[in-house]
Amino acid sequence: MASFRGRRVVIASLFLPNSAVLGESPPPTPERHLASANDESSLSIPAVTQRLAEKPRRMPLPPVPSITSSSSLPVPLKSIVEDLKDKSRNPTPAVRSPTQEIANPFAKLPQFTPNTTQKDSTRLTAHSYTTTTAPASPPSSLTSPPPMRKHQTTHTDHAPRAGGRRKHSRSASRRADPDSPRATGGFNEPWHIESNPHCNGGLKNAVDSVGAKLKKKLWVGTLGTNTDSFSDTLRRNIDRRMLLQSSSLPVWIPDDEFQGCYAEFCHQVLWPCLHYAIPDAPKTKLFYESASFSQYVAVNQRFADAIIASHQEGDIIWVNDYHLMLLPALLRASPKIPPSTPIGFFMHVAFPSSEIFRCLSVRQDLLRGLLGADLVGFQTANYARHFRQTVSRIMSYEALPKGIQVADGDGLGPIEDEGKEKGETRGRFVDVGVFPMGIDVWKLKEKKAEPEVKDWVQVLTQRYNGMKIVVGRDKLDEIQGVRQKIQAFEYFLDKYPEFQGKVVLIQVALQTTESNELAGGVADVVSRLNSRFSTLTYQPVVFLHTQDLTFPQYLALLSVADAFIVTSLREGMALRTHEYVECQEGKYRPLVLSEFTGSYSYSGFRSCIAVNPWDTRGTAAAINQALTMAPEEAHTRWVELHNHVTTQTAQAFVTSFLNRCIRAHTEHHIEDDAGEDVPVLDMGRVVVRYRHSTGRRLIVADLEGTLWKRDMRIWLDEEARKTQKAQKGVDAEVPEEVIEVLGKLAEDRRNEVWLVSGFRVKGALERIAERVPSVGLVAENGCFIKTRKTRSESGEWINMVANFNLTWKSACLEILNYFTERTPGSFVEAREASMVWRFWTGEPSDVDSADRQWARRQAAEAQNHIFDSLGERYGLRIIPGKNSFLVLPNNISRATSLAAILHPGGPARSPLSGRAAWMSPDASSDVIGGDDLDFILAVSGDEKLLRRLNEFDNSETCSTGGKGTDAKWRIEPGKVRDALRALASA
Repeated sequence: MASFRGRRVVIASLFLPNSAVLGESPPPTPERHLASANDESSLSIPAVTQRLAEKPRRMPLPPVPSITSSSSLPVPLKSIVEDLKDKSRNPTPAVRSPTQEIANPFAKLPQFTPNTTQKDSTRLTAHSYTTTTAPASPPSSLTSPPPMRKHQTTHTDHAPRAGGRRKHSRSASRRADPDSPRATGGFNEPWHIESNPHCNGGLKNAVDSVGAKLKKKLWVGTLGTNTDSFSDTLRRNIDRRMLLQSSSLPVWIPDDEFQGCYAEFCHQVLWPCLHYAIPDAPKTKLFYESASFSQYVAVNQRFADAIIASHQEGDIIWVNDYHLMLLPALLRASPKIPPSTPIGFFMHVAFPSSEIFRCLSVRQDLLRGLLGADLVGFQTANYARHFRQTVSRIMSYEALPKGIQVADGDGLGPIEDEGKEKGETRGRFVDVGVFPMGIDVWKLKEKKAEPEVKDWVQVLTQRYNGMKIVVGRDKLDEIQGVRQKIQAFEYFLDKYPEFQGKVVLIQVALQTTESNELAGGVADVVSRLNSRFSTLTYQPVVFLHTQDLTFPQYLALLSVADAFIVTSLREGMALRTHEYVECQEGKYRPLVLSEFTGSYSYSGFRSCIAVNPWDTRGTAAAINQALTMAPEEAHTRWVELHNHVTTQTAQAFVTSFLNRCIRAHTEHHIEDDAGEDVPVLDMGRVVVRYRHSTGRRLIVADLEGTLWKRDMRIWLDEEARKTQKAQKGVDAEVPEEVIEVLGKLAEDRRNEVWLVSGFRVKGALERIAERVPSVGLVAENGCFIKTRKTRSESGEWINMVANFNLTWKSACLEILNYFTERTPGSFVEAREASMVWRFWTGEPSDVDSADRQWARRQAAEAQNHIFDSLGERYGLRIIPGKNSFLVLPNNISRATSLAAILHPGGPARSPLSGRAAWMSPDASSDVIGGDDLDFILAVSGDEKLLRRLNEFDNSETCSTGGKGTDAKWRIEPGKVRDALRALASA
């Protein structure tokens, strides 16, 4: 099987894992001398306090104005260490004012390190286990008051470093300090590489987890800082060092362009839409007009230019997340990216139903961009199904369980075809797969075993002795459901008053944009709850921001928690729940999980306590169930959760996605290459083989589109429609020349001539059967087969769908009639076992007309209605064409009819054996037979049929499709009659 080992993987993500920060790199951290784990005295409060005080901590942060006018929580006064010291000296707690309550159990530890010259901490980012360093902190007074922070903000309470963050980004919301060297053009300032807090931590950890399997990789993304003031010299220096030291290629984007793309289009348009939230006013104008889409296109183009410039033969390109949905098509359209390059796209967030996604004004551009990939991956099967149905409904492409069949002319083109004629590019198949993300379990185990984590576990255990701890970790936007969580917690305290003063909700708040944080509406409910239930020594809700605690502290929180609660209104894989499950080894407390998360869709996570975030009472009852659950039940649930976490790991995610991407591309590339150099049919060579064949010959040809092309415009005539309704349709007017050629070929007793058609039995095929009974017929794309008339048997029609339930036809006809009334010029062909709706019968040159666009939209709507209401229930499949689509039972096609014809017991082999053998349920469609055939000629536009006959060495397959093909020859449809006539004359 194809593997990514030994090949370079180009990983495109909006933010690089590492960023360039102006300023001197701090010195390394001095070693700590830790007490022995076996020393019981080391676990005492004074000992733990001393060890934590000795560890260099973060410097105190100056206050920053609040982003909202909402009331704030009581500010923290004293550190947890001070509080614990007070308790160790005096068992009776001193009376404090409400403003002196300890809101952050990790606060103010720098007070014990007045001589600290530098700090080292593990930064807490999204699923990130990265250790970073920062400049030294000045000495701090033991009596200096801590900085004030309003609980609703998630932004750092300090002036940004030299490498300022992007404005209004999801991870920060302010530009760099104008007084910094970075902003004033201090290009001679030294700079160093730090971990990027904005990067996709889950992706970074997953890539790092495979280790030596992925030695060659190149990250492509932005630095996450304002870069307009960077000189060309500095940029070249950063490019060189980032490539050598971090295997990273920075993409330089103007700040204003990045602002419009990231903060406006991505977060105000795409993010809500992908999470089932269509914004109301005043966002409606931005959502539907999408004026910032031009910046989104420009950013994607800059990524494409960077990847194209650095492309190497053998590269695998992996595009990540909704920020870069246009990138796959832009890369595929570039002549500098060879067709041999696999391109995969993975969506790290949810994907909505078609009813939501179709509200986007740029929906087709986004879908067309994704379809440039060989593989499109999603977190869950539901999201993959939503994507397939959305493409089918909006783009009118055939959606199959495995992926999307892109129509001819749309396979490789960019958003705009850049002057290419319609139909110049061939159709292609895009795989759609499900790849659940996971965590690096072994890395997390190592981090959890660090002495600092154990120290913090001891501190938290003593701090909240006799209390229950509920932990949450979310962004404060409306999608994460934090408001619903706080409301449920308030209802829980009301309904179960025995827990008042005995349970605390510690909510870790991840960074988000100001506008999204305001929309989350968390500030008011937290203030109300704390004002109701707080006492002199108790605060029910404690907010910790990502700047307020390190990763060891976070792991300690997960380890001591009595419950972890996620109430997202819509989310992909909630990897923080995986971290919680792993950290609970030994304690085994339950998980409260929203049923709208991707994690809940997997059977392994059904052992959690599922909640509907909108059901406040139900969520409150779930919190009570979690806190009062018996240890035996909790342990049983944890075992099932842990089995999933250790199975669906980060390593499994990366290897399965990359291997599937290579395999999908290999299949597509073989098909593409097959049509590159297919020669035109050489009749001289074929006639010679035909003459010298001494055994039986098989000749298979399509009727419509090959031997005869109907002019569908005749159906616009009212009289013609009436004739068709009388079962004497104009499709009976098959040219006499076609019948003569077939009859002449069938005169030779060694020839077995089969005509394959999509027509119904009555009409054209019935008349052909009367004129040339020795020609075998296939009707309705394999639903019916008429055997050839021989000396011993007369030909008869065989029903291949006799055991199928065809009651779906009446409901399907009703749907199609509904859309026919609304689509000018369309009509329905109701056949015996299938249905065809021809939604366009106009001039071929009118493909871009308003009428045709309307017809295509109606066709997409009709397909969606039929598939949703009848497809899965009756086992139907829909095959779309350029101007029509066909509805027929599953497992029926022209290729399957060929298998029946060539089966050892089929009519082409042994007419005397009847039809019992090859129509029995035990007859495998893979058993083709036909070994005694000395010559086989197939002229068709059906690739599956041609591919099946290619298995025979003595076959001559000829395609009329006008596109890349697996056939051995190609021919224009208008020349097929002459070719068969030459064969008959031989």
